[in-house]
Amino acid sequence: MKGWIAVQGVFGLLASTGAMAQFGAAPAELDLVQVTDDIYVIHNDFVPGNITVLVTDDGVLLVDTKYAIDYENVGPMLAEITDQPIRYIVNTHYHDDHSGANQIFQGDGASVFAAENARVKMINSGRTDGLPDMTIEDRATIHIGDTSVELYYFGRSHTDGDIVAHFPDHGVLAAGDMYANDPGTPELVEYPGGGSAREWPRTLTRALGLDFDTVIPGHGTVASRSEMAAFRDETQRLSDLVQSMIREGRSRADIDAMLRSEFGFVDFHIDASLDGLMIELQ
Repeated sequence: MKGWIAVQGVFGLLASTGAMAQFGAAPAELDLVQVTDDIYVIHNDFVPGNITVLVTDDGVLLVDTKYAIDYENVGPMLAEITDQPIRYIVNTHYHDDHSGANQIFQGDGASVFAAENARVKMINSGRTDGLPDMTIEDRATIHIGDTSVELYYFGRSHTDGDIVAHFPDHGVLAAGDMYANDPGTPELVEYPGGGSAREWPRTLTRALGLDFDTVIPGHGTVASRSEMAAFRDETQRLSDLVQSMIREGRSRADIDAMLRSEFGFVDFHIDASLDGLMIELQ
């Protein structure tokens, strides 16, 4: 417990300042990817996160909303595939690159779901608009049209409020930042948001217990179940290597170099996570 308190103390301001400020200054260049007959992904390179789109005859459900500045491109892209209203939004976690346009969709009548921890983090970060209307602790089901979407909270990973959206009729999982499939977005333990390197592999194992073949990651391209399982194995390897090096008395510089060479960390990931990893895994 003392280690966890120390982690939050060290990084308490990072979520609202510093490295994340460089993102969201201009709209991202988007492309539309069709996953099934009625599920699409609004994708872009690196940041912000993906939007998953479920189209039904009774309205549309979105998983995540990108930054507010991206709405000017997201809105017309949605209009290309449906004239149905946006009824529901699921935020996979609290970060602005996944939830920043909530208030725009809410203004048009959409309701937003998120984990209770994610809503708390939004409030604690100073947000006053775009807050989730409904929160879950473990599980919820949204019924829309002739299908359903299952929401699950399996534990800490990228933050302490990451949820997945499971589309059982389609064999699809929208994983949020619990899983990234982009070389520019390696595993990022966001300690101000309650993330945990130690618990991340176990959380992914629970998500892998669901029935799906296709994964829409928080960042990067659409992937397979086996690719997500491989990512889970890498999260365990990262945790094991950092812990082993700490116990061997290796220096911070040694661990920094290992994370860069083995896991693709760059300065942003080092600045955001390294000190927290060394506290949590000591």
